[in-house]
Amino acid sequence: MRLRIEGKAPLNGIYRPSGNTNAAQALTAAALLTTERVTLHNFPDTLSAAAMLSQAERLGASISHTGNSVQIQAEQLARRVITQQEMDASVGALMLLAPLLVRRRYARLETDYPLNRIRTHLEALRDLGFDLMVNSGAVDIKAINWERKNIVLTQTSVTATAILMMVAACLGKETTIHNAASEPHVQQLGQMLVAMGAQIAGIGSNVIRVYGVEQLHEAGTTICADHVEAASVAVLCALTGGRAQVDGMDGVDMRLIGKMFWRLGIQIDLDETSLFIPRHEILSVSNREEDVDSSIETAPWPGFPSDLVAVATVAATQSRGTSLIHEKLFHNRLLFIDKLKAMGAQIVLCDPHRAIVMGATPLRGIYMDSPDVRTGLGMLTAALVAEHETVIDNAQALQQSFGGVVEKLQALNAKISLE
Repeated sequence: MRLRIEGKAPLNGIYRPSGNTNAAQALTAAALLTTERVTLHNFPDTLSAAAMLSQAERLGASISHTGNSVQIQAEQLARRVITQQEMDASVGALMLLAPLLVRRRYARLETDYPLNRIRTHLEALRDLGFDLMVNSGAVDIKAINWERKNIVLTQTSVTATAILMMVAACLGKETTIHNAASEPHVQQLGQMLVAMGAQIAGIGSNVIRVYGVEQLHEAGTTICADHVEAASVAVLCALTGGRAQVDGMDGVDMRLIGKMFWRLGIQIDLDETSLFIPRHEILSVSNREEDVDSSIETAPWPGFPSDLVAVATVAATQSRGTSLIHEKLFHNRLLFIDKLKAMGAQIVLCDPHRAIVMGATPLRGIYMDSPDVRTGLGMLTAALVAEHETVIDNAQALQQSFGGVVEKLQALNAKISLE
């Protein structure tokens, strides 16, 4: 998919983000823990979520759709293997380890990448007492039951936390997980497991206690709105000089995000379920740092999400002052800066984790190829604030995680054409 974008058009109106794709993937895996039907409302129309449903079907689940609701029932799980092809289609496929270990007591993960990428996950399963055997290109895992386990994750991993919560809900009597992730989609998984019969204390904190049951049962839930999409669109409307309202959000999830964007001169007003973006004339950073005018640092939730670092960097190019962007969590997340520099941004990449942005600088349209899934909305934001036309090739990356985002932005007056 190729996009042609004319920048400088103010975006105005009401926007509703799609369901959280990460939540959809985790809840799909959780649905396979029981033989009874699980219903997921507000299921996002994204490539990653669709891939997770397809993988659930290949494992033996029955999937039916009613509007944007999905019904999942897995009376049997016919396979015990997660292939490399399935991992390539969706990173969330790793969470299918949980239902395989619960229902089949064994799982085989085939992979051709270094296992240090999932070291946190494998170490956590070993700490629970699972028998792991690493062979050439595969990991074989055998499940056990336990009375009480108290473990600590070596990284605050969303996927590892999700897997542990699911297996603990079915295989352990009492499990305490320290250094757990607490993102909104992790919280929703915990709430879903409670609705299915488990008892979980500490949802939303970094210490979670799971009291398992012998069998989970039927349940349903509405998938929460995507906070990354909501925040990105709010910033995009501010940068284009528009006025907008983003509905369907939990305002609590947006409080720190709003504070961080305030440092870049962007005002986002919150209530319980909506974001309000007033018209911004001139953006200026907050002038509260010693060495730079402002800084944005990523951190585990409830800190500033790494998935918003690209949008924050674009915002910094449009705000008067000097900003430090510090990506503390992941390697190579700042590589997109080369594209912004090609558009005219004044950015110094200090090292793979830090960049200094001098603003405000006008951006000009360029040709971009293959935006990364995690930076796609940032590149789209840059195109919509740039002068003249920008072409984004292989833009299907946007559909990987954000359902219908192009069409919804067009409804706000974004000048985007699809080819």
